[in-house]
Amino acid sequence: MVEDELFVAMLVEDLLTDLGCQVVGPASSAREALRVAQGESFDFALLDVNLGDGETSFDTAEALRLRGVPFAFVTGYGAEGVRSDLRDAPILSKPIDPRQLARVVRDLG
Repeated sequence: MVEDELFVAMLVEDLLTDLGCQVVGPASSAREALRVAQGESFDFALLDVNLGDGETSFDTAEALRLRGVPFAFVTGYGAEGVRSDLRDAPILSKPIDPRQLARVVRDLG
């Protein structure tokens, strides 16, 4: 999971744990997210689009795509907040609806 806001990260982690997932992360910066994406093992990823200091998770998405690891974006900006070449990935809106998260997790896993 990539999320730079601690409270949101804790909430998403609780939701994922309730769905039976074991959470890796959260990575809170673009650099940390890319390191985890390139070196850790996991079934899927949730990527907050906008990270602190104007960073995004788009490089992480590209690294995951190269590895064949499915991912979904989490954003408060809708599809317009996601780079156009990555919009084929699922997009979860903030605040996260637990039912929508469950569907995305099922589809990614």
